[in-house]
Amino acid sequence: MEKEPVVGTVREHLNRTIADHARLCQFSLMRRPNYYDQSGLDRMSERRSDAAWIERLLAAGETRIMPVWRARNFVVSGTAPRAAHLAAEVAATLVDGDGHLVFLGIKDGIAHFSVDLSHIENPAEVPALAGRGKFVELRSVGALLSRDEGSILAYARALAHWHRHHRFCGKCGAPTAMRESGHLRVCTDSACGAHHFPRTDPAVIMLVSRGDRALLGRKPEWVKDMYSALAGFVEPGESLEAAVAREVMEETGVVVSNVRYQSSQPWPFPASLMLGFYADAIS
Repeated sequence: MEKEPVVGTVREHLNRTIADHARLCQFSLMRRPNYYDQSGLDRMSERRSDAAWIERLLAAGETRIMPVWRARNFVVSGTAPRAAHLAAEVAATLVDGDGHLVFLGIKDGIAHFSVDLSHIENPAEVPALAGRGKFVELRSVGALLSRDEGSILAYARALAHWHRHHRFCGKCGAPTAMRESGHLRVCTDSACGAHHFPRTDPAVIMLVSRGDRALLGRKPEWVKDMYSALAGFVEPGESLEAAVAREVMEETGVVVSNVRYQSSQPWPFPASLMLGFYADAIS
């Protein structure tokens, strides 16, 4: 029987090795950590309805409450800003009749909750908050925080936004009540009883290039010399790739091809999932 040439076998093996390495490199690139995407929290979704368990967490001295005030997060500012938090007993004194502690998850054995303090007119005048931190726009410090802290603050901000905008049932207009430790709102009208879950809006952001040039845009109100990759929301009945091509055409008049996915991250401004792509300009 005639044997297969050794050189052919070696070449095939080498080609497979190169292809496998390329796939690994691509996967590694896709999984580079993005901001707001590395909280490290175990969300413990199976325990959210266990009221006794939640109460035990709130009674634990190390439990952290992450306050949100009018879409701003509580931060200790400085050259190295970090997330600020409250003890559960302190947060309980600040919650009004409509306020609720929302369970975020557990990290390194420590439970994390969030609380919306937007009913307070001026947090700087509240003794329980004085000296502990200040409320800032997350985008102004997000890149300076550690990835886990930035992610937890983004998570808290997004849930606070959802609760504020879903106090009434979108089906019948009756008030809704929080359930599942903040991950469900239920219509209080027994004839309706609709369940409402947190939602995120898909958005695409894309780096369009041709040769060694990239296509960037800017808004007139931005600071001088500030530019960004193009971005936009996905419309109903539209694929992600189609949204990339449409948004680029709408904003710049440039036709693109070879749309390819890069990675994603939560984008809580106010409640989106940002999906990153590359695309080639062909016009």
